[in-house]
Amino acid sequence: VKKAFFALVANGLRAAPLWNSKLQRFVGMLTITDFINILHCYYKSPMVQIYELEEHKIDTWRDVFLQYHSRSLISISPDASLFDAVYSLLKHKIHRLPVIDPESGNVLHILTHKRILKFLYIFGSTVPKPRFLKRKIQDAGVGTFRDIATVQQSATVYDALSIFVERRVSALPVVDETGKTGLTAIHRLFCLFGQNLAAQKIYNNLSMTMREAVRRRRCFVEGVIKCYPDETLETAIERIVQAEVHRLVLVDRDNVVRGIISLSDLLQAIVLSPAGIDALLS
Repeated sequence: VKKAFFALVANGLRAAPLWNSKLQRFVGMLTITDFINILHCYYKSPMVQIYELEEHKIDTWRDVFLQYHSRSLISISPDASLFDAVYSLLKHKIHRLPVIDPESGNVLHILTHKRILKFLYIFGSTVPKPRFLKRKIQDAGVGTFRDIATVQQSATVYDALSIFVERRVSALPVVDETGKTGLTAIHRLFCLFGQNLAAQKIYNNLSMTMREAVRRRRCFVEGVIKCYPDETLETAIERIVQAEVHRLVLVDRDNVVRGIISLSDLLQAIVLSPAGIDALLS
């Protein structure tokens, strides 16, 4: 497991398809989230080595994980529609969807929310825009506005990992004690693990504060790209695509976090909702 995740980080990858040589087919995706789950599951204190990280093979971890998560590889064929791809991503709450050739079994592409929304943004300019894109965010109800997952600067890295795992989010706004986004930005799961915990080999010390983790960062920490309740959906889509981020932080004029608008929220709004389908609630 350790070698596999260091290989992901060294190549700047967030995930890779898993090939089963006995079955002669792809059986899953190995992602940074798996490593976060291992750290969260087995971490005890800075004084105790995480032997499971050193000793676990990928097969061993899958056996442990699949006791509680019965999930086969979610994939799609090259002949499927873009609508089907969006539905699969949102329904199964996954971030990467392999496109697999049904004849050879080879992975041809990996679809993501970000790539699909960018495609729709670029080529959507050639067709008439639906009127609902002119609706204000506060009226459209797009995004999460209650029980927002955030982490304070004084919290530990382990506290942040707990929120990542329990809330199944991929990024956390790091806020000060007043709830404002302040100086600290968005901490992405990949950045927290990849360029910090793994690259600096400090994953045995998860008791450091988020303030310290941000200070030690070696990667670009996704800036707080904001939007306001009185802005339109069209503005939100344009901003998230052009900034190449995975989410917008909805704030009021006092800079207090009021909500999060993710790529999933926007794809649900512009692709599935007009068809009467709500994959986020299914």
